[in-house]
Amino acid sequence: MRTIQRKLALFTFTALLPLVGLAHNYDTNGVYVQTFAGSVFYGYLDGVGQQTMFNGPNSIVADSHGNLFVWDSENHRIREIAPDGTVTTFVGGGSQSTGFGTNVSLYGVSLGGMTIDRNNTIWIINDYQNPSLSLYKITSDAAVTIESISSLSDIYTYGICADSLGNIYISDYTANKIYRYTNGVLTVFAGSGNAGYADGNGIFTSFYEPAELAADAANNIYVWDSGNQLMRRIDQNQNVSTFAGKYAPGSGGWNINTDGNGTNAVFGPVYEMLFDNSGNLYLACGDCVRKIDATTNVVTLAGSFTQTGYTNGLGSLARFNGADGVCVSRGTIYIADSNNQRIRSITNNPSVQIVSPADLQLNTYPGLQISGTVGRTYQIQASPDMTTWNTVATVLLTSSPYLWIDQSSVNGNRFYRALLMP
Repeated sequence: MRTIQRKLALFTFTALLPLVGLAHNYDTNGVYVQTFAGSVFYGYLDGVGQQTMFNGPNSIVADSHGNLFVWDSENHRIREIAPDGTVTTFVGGGSQSTGFGTNVSLYGVSLGGMTIDRNNTIWIINDYQNPSLSLYKITSDAAVTIESISSLSDIYTYGICADSLGNIYISDYTANKIYRYTNGVLTVFAGSGNAGYADGNGIFTSFYEPAELAADAANNIYVWDSGNQLMRRIDQNQNVSTFAGKYAPGSGGWNINTDGNGTNAVFGPVYEMLFDNSGNLYLACGDCVRKIDATTNVVTLAGSFTQTGYTNGLGSLARFNGADGVCVSRGTIYIADSNNQRIRSITNNPSVQIVSPADLQLNTYPGLQISGTVGRTYQIQASPDMTTWNTVATVLLTSSPYLWIDQSSVNGNRFYRALLMP
């Protein structure tokens, strides 16, 4: 998992707020954690689902087609996971600095951050840049190029995100600035460079070790201001405000967490964060996964503030060991669980409904078998002529393949199809 090296601030804070104790407020929607890909063994093996191996997966993004892309840190590769759980190598393992797919070497990349834009282009930054900032640009056909920005050097970069307008945002952990990269030009978006905490506009603001970034649907940029333990927001007019978190400069309270509303919440480490289409911000926090909704209410989805391990199940019972990456794809949350060498999924209520023996009969019925994503909802439609389709059932996949049987009477021909619901 990624580590953040703390550096001395440019000035000393003279007062600290009292730390707040640990307090969970678990989501009440019955979220359920399962293993989507990876096994107990670390290594490098493509395949399907849990018949695969990763070695330190610590960042994850999703494209518009439901494919996942995982930064497999110790293997120095980007692995692709299809919606059916098939794992392949997307980029890495070769010898070229640029080029295509597995002909390219990513061995020299020490990940600072990874994001994906609206064109399904992946952007990667190193965590330390010397002599110049290099952005790896990886298109959907696995073409790899490097965009060098010679005007910026000797910086630590821990966050990157993309807005809907094609702009890329980068956080500078040591210079305490947020940059915007547009059409090959890098400019300061917010931050004076002075370590501290001050809301305001543009360069007349202060951050203290800004790290992870995320963009919402309105192109507001959210900053995990790690040294202040705050979530900050920057709008497109470059106005900086505090979104959530209790101001605790230099407290070192990396294991102090409290759920609550807005500035009543307390944050420990955040390793990656991302918005869904409903305005929820998801946080990968090492031992747990947290959510901030549009009303700034902070809850825990899964995991524990104090316990690590590997356990699937309901949110409060699940355990992670290095929940370092998070993304959302088609209603499912995916977590790169680095030290468990797995990709975990979080869905709502994927429980098996047991049918009483008294309700079972031996008959012959038509139906279909679905090979899909466990925990997702599918709509089954039927047609007498493959022209007019009617919905006959909605099912939640509890296994794959999943066998569905039509118990209604059939006269003449009947055709079936299944649709994956959003």
